[in-house]
Amino acid sequence: MQHTIHNPVLRGFEPDPSILRVGEDYYIATSTFEWYPGVRLHHSRDLVNWRPLGGILDSRRLLDLTGVPDSGGIWAPGLSYADGLFHLVFTVVDTYAKGWKDLANYVTTAPSAEGPWSDPVPLHGRGFDVSLFHDDDGRSWLLNMRLDWRPDHPGFAGIEVREYDRASGKLLGEPRTLTAGTAAGVAEGPHLYRRDGWYYLVHAEGGTGYEHGAVVARSRDLLGPYEPDPAGPLLTSRHDPTLELQKAGHCSLVETPNGQWYAAHITARPYTERGRCVLGRETALQPVTWTEDGWPRIAGALAAVTVPAPDLPRAPWPLPPETDRFDAPRLGPDWSTLRRPATPDWIESAPGRLRVHGGQSPAGRRAPSLVARRVTAQQCVFSTELSFAPGTSDHMAGLTAYYNTHNWHYLYVTAEDDGSPVLKALSCVAGRTLAHPPQVPLEPGRPVTLYAELDGPSLRFSYGIGHGPSVLSVDLDATVLSDEHADEFHDGQLTVFGFTGAMLGLWVQDLDGTGVYADFSHATYRTGRTLDR
Repeated sequence: MQHTIHNPVLRGFEPDPSILRVGEDYYIATSTFEWYPGVRLHHSRDLVNWRPLGGILDSRRLLDLTGVPDSGGIWAPGLSYADGLFHLVFTVVDTYAKGWKDLANYVTTAPSAEGPWSDPVPLHGRGFDVSLFHDDDGRSWLLNMRLDWRPDHPGFAGIEVREYDRASGKLLGEPRTLTAGTAAGVAEGPHLYRRDGWYYLVHAEGGTGYEHGAVVARSRDLLGPYEPDPAGPLLTSRHDPTLELQKAGHCSLVETPNGQWYAAHITARPYTERGRCVLGRETALQPVTWTEDGWPRIAGALAAVTVPAPDLPRAPWPLPPETDRFDAPRLGPDWSTLRRPATPDWIESAPGRLRVHGGQSPAGRRAPSLVARRVTAQQCVFSTELSFAPGTSDHMAGLTAYYNTHNWHYLYVTAEDDGSPVLKALSCVAGRTLAHPPQVPLEPGRPVTLYAELDGPSLRFSYGIGHGPSVLSVDLDATVLSDEHADEFHDGQLTVFGFTGAMLGLWVQDLDGTGVYADFSHATYRTGRTLDR
């Protein structure tokens, strides 16, 4: 019986997929930007059913995100396998504003996809979107886009390659430019493959928005020259705004044991035609066929929602529970933390309780206390029970629908000037903080249940105190939690990128540094439905 892949296979904020097969196992690594653990890893045995393994870079030994800007941090990792080791190359972006980019690229290895991963070794800072290609002759090559900061030059200066010695972990020789890209511009996200005596260079073009795409060029020699596919893009949605899957591009390829090929690629699902994408950039799969003269093709060069699955035994995974009661000693693979790893100095997991010690303000980029998970559907509900004893208005804890430091909604418990607890709602839209009436007096020492309900472009907050949920009478715009809204410009120059996606999470602030903490008894996430009342 023919099985079907339903796209996106990785839903919500899961961009820049690097796909890899090792034996009968398939892995996809995706970008995480300012979120820990860095580089999310996903596992499948049939390309249909995927499970999250969590993040690879889960400690400060492996990754330091202190102070990185919104949508900085981890960009476009590359996952490969050689010498019995998984190799991960990745970029850490510390600055990207005003035409500058301060970044560094690293490599780390592990005997298993689940670690342990070696101390990262620095490579270079010439560009981003790094990947490794291991050739049949035993040599390895590092690819990246070349960055040019000069104001009178294009910032994207083509795709370059440099030999990488696996034994020493060092780069050899000088970098060589393989291609400057096509007229669409912005050549990035390179991956190299070898088939039937040809080297195939697959790279993204057109930027990360609605002009995004992927192209292929080939050469008989690894160092070129490379001839672009005369048929045009391998994949793009730029010509048809009615397609369900938009922004298609940034491909990487994988071959099954029986010779079937698939492309993993970025896509996005806007709420309106060419509108805002609250779910961020997601990962989809498309079958790839080869022409008689040796070019890879995706049907119509378009991203399809349903496609035939490969001829592999079906391998489903158990569905994760909707409710996490924090019974495990560490956070599960669906959780992420903002700009710092989940260490015992600020987060404690015990059966039936997650204790989160307060951190910086919502604008803080060094030590915020936010534990969150991705929004994966237009309709979903997130809820938690909170126990919290604020002493002042500097103490806040609750539930947030979050995009970045400039765009979020927050339902939280705090204290009035007389010390009495109160429930409030707050928003930040394009950096402007707004308080929402009304506020709800609370009984000291009594837990409160908090709800966030996403229904397409609308967000509703509710609360419960020993009874069913009561809705706060405030109308919130969920679409401010989108890539498109997050982009910020100054004098025509992009100053803040929107590269992530909406998150739902548990947030605690301790602005006066007195050691306040909050306890969350559970967190429940349900998709495809709205809140029962």
